[in-house]
Amino acid sequence: MTIPSLIVRHLGRRDYAEVFAEQRAFTDARRPDTPDELWFLEHDPVFTQGQAGKPEHLLLPGDIPVLQSDRGGQVTYHGPGQIVVYLLVDLRRLGYSIRSLVTRIEQSLVATLAVYGIAANADPQAPGVYVDGAKIASLGLRVRQGCSYHGLSLNVDMDLAPFSRINPCGYQGLCMTQVRELGGPADLAAVGTELERQLRRHLDSPDGGV
Repeated sequence: MTIPSLIVRHLGRRDYAEVFAEQRAFTDARRPDTPDELWFLEHDPVFTQGQAGKPEHLLLPGDIPVLQSDRGGQVTYHGPGQIVVYLLVDLRRLGYSIRSLVTRIEQSLVATLAVYGIAANADPQAPGVYVDGAKIASLGLRVRQGCSYHGLSLNVDMDLAPFSRINPCGYQGLCMTQVRELGGPADLAAVGTELERQLRRHLDSPDGGV
């Protein structure tokens, strides 16, 4: 089913709490004919806890704020140099399950990285995208009234040190990596353009674009 009038917004660098509130407000105000939206942005440095996040996975947050979210998953880090995409999608209208949406997001990320010669894969036991066991992209979603919000984060050219202050996504010792370190571009705009293209293709395909 074709996604009707998909709107893509580029929001720049934004405060996490403000955009979180805007996502909830958008979702609450949706009507059956509300177009789906993708929001591309960066966040100021912040740790976010998932709905069932365990405090023991916060090791030494220090001066970086910790905010509670209602997405799935455990704790993660957002900061400059990381592409965040929020997917405000009416799953009921498209006939997609949550699992299908997750798969489409992962496929979009894998395809984006392949453009830069980076061989990545998804892990059915641990949502996200990995390169040789190191995590390069994280996923966390919430579905309310059949509509999704929250989404993905892709490490492009950022300071990865804050990830050492947590157990990323609840996994002790999980290594993190990023596009620049793997030979890809450090240009967030270029990577974002390719990721947008892949998301459109995979979200709009009956089989996820495989």
